[in-house]
Amino acid sequence: MMQAPSLPATSSHRWKVLAAGVAANAAFSVAFSGIPMTAVLMRSGYRLDNATLGLVLGLMGLGIAVSELPWGLLTDRWGDRPVLLTGLAATALALLAMALLAAPTPRHVPGLGWLGAGLLGVGLLGGSVNGASGRAVMGWFADGERGLAMSIRQTAVPLGGAVGAMLLPAVASRFGFAAMYGVLAALCALSALLAWAWVHEPAAPLAPFPAAARVAQHRDGPLRDARIWRLAAGIGILCAPQFAVLSFGTVFLHDFSHAGLGAIAAAMTAMQVGAMAMRVWSGRWTDRRRNRPAYLRACSLLSMLLFAALAALALADDAATGGSAALRALLIGLLAVSGLCVSAWHGVAYTELATRAGAARAGTALGMANTSVFMVCFATPLGIPHLLALQGWPLVWLAAAACAAAALPLLSAPAEAVQAKASKAELSRST
Repeated sequence: MMQAPSLPATSSHRWKVLAAGVAANAAFSVAFSGIPMTAVLMRSGYRLDNATLGLVLGLMGLGIAVSELPWGLLTDRWGDRPVLLTGLAATALALLAMALLAAPTPRHVPGLGWLGAGLLGVGLLGGSVNGASGRAVMGWFADGERGLAMSIRQTAVPLGGAVGAMLLPAVASRFGFAAMYGVLAALCALSALLAWAWVHEPAAPLAPFPAAARVAQHRDGPLRDARIWRLAAGIGILCAPQFAVLSFGTVFLHDFSHAGLGAIAAAMTAMQVGAMAMRVWSGRWTDRRRNRPAYLRACSLLSMLLFAALAALALADDAATGGSAALRALLIGLLAVSGLCVSAWHGVAYTELATRAGAARAGTALGMANTSVFMVCFATPLGIPHLLALQGWPLVWLAAAACAAAALPLLSAPAEAVQAKASKAELSRST
C-alpha cells in the first residue's frame, strides 16, 4: 500500500484530515445508528419478538466492543491510515455479504444466525473507525483546537444517525433490506476513498500535550492508568441512556405513543441534528473555558433529571384513562430533548480522555473508552425487553436516569487535581 506524502501539522491539510474522519465515522454511524431506526420493520420482516430484536441489535455493539481496544493498539502501532483503510474496506464487504445472504424477501426469511453473524461482523470490522479517526484528529490539531475538532468529528455520529433515520426506513420499506445493506456498503466504500486520499501522519509534531499527558506517557501507558479507566467507564455508562433511545426509541414511539412512521422519523432526526449542533458548540465552548470535566458532570446531571421526568410522564400516561393526546405529544418531545442532551458531550469527553493519555497513546485510550461504550451498547438493547416485561416503559427510562447518576462520580475528577499531580511529578523529576 502506497503511503501518502507527509505534510506539516500546521498545514491547512488538517481540515481535510478532519473531513475524512467525519466521513468515516458518519458512514459507519449510518449503519450503527441507522439500522436500529428500522427496528419496527426488522421485527416484522425477520419475524422477531422484542427479546430477539434486542439481541440482534446488541450484537453489532458487542462486535465493536470486542474489537475497539485491539484496533486502538494497532492504530498506535501502525498509524491511522492503514487501520482506517483496512477497516472501512472490510466493513463494506461485510455489508455486501449481508445484502446477499441475510436480507429477508417475501418468499424467504434468512435464519437468525445469518442476521446475527452479519451484524456482529460489521461491528467487529467497523470498530476500526473510532480510534483511528480520533487519533488522526488529535495528531493534526493543537490543544486550543482539539475540543472543537474532536467535537466536529463526533458530529458524525448524530449525522449518521439522522441520515439513517431519514434514509434507511424508507429504503427498507420500499426496496427491501438487501438494498439497505447495499447503500450502507457504498457509503463505507466512499469514505475509504476519502481516507486513502487525505489521511496520513503529520510530518512535524505539534506543540506538546499538557503536563498531565506528558507524565502519563512516561508511565506504563493508559492500560495501567486508573484515571483513564475511570473516565472510560464513566463515558460508557453515560452512553446507556443514549443507546436506550437509539435502539428502542422508535419502538417506544410506535408501541407506547402510537406515533406514525413520519412522526417517528421527524423526532429522531431532530434529536440527531440537535446533537450535532450541541457537539460543535460544546467543543468550542470548553476549548475557550478549559472546563471539560465540569461540562461532563453537568451533562450527566441534566440527563439524569430529563430521563427521570420521562419516566414520570410515561407513568402518568399509563395511569391516564384512555391516554392523553397532549401528554403523548409531550412524551415525543421530551424523548427527543433527552436524547439530544445525552448525545451532546461525546466530543468533549473524548478530547479530555485523549489529552490525559497523550498523543502517542491516544489510540489506545480511545479504544478503551469505545470498548466501554460498546459493551454498554450490547447490554442496553439486551436488557430493555426484560425491563419492559417487569414494569413497562417507566422502568426503562428510570433505569436510564440511574445510569446517568452512576456516571456522575466517574466523570467528577477535577481537572485541577490532575494538573497538580502532573506538575508535582514533573517537579520531582527535575529535582
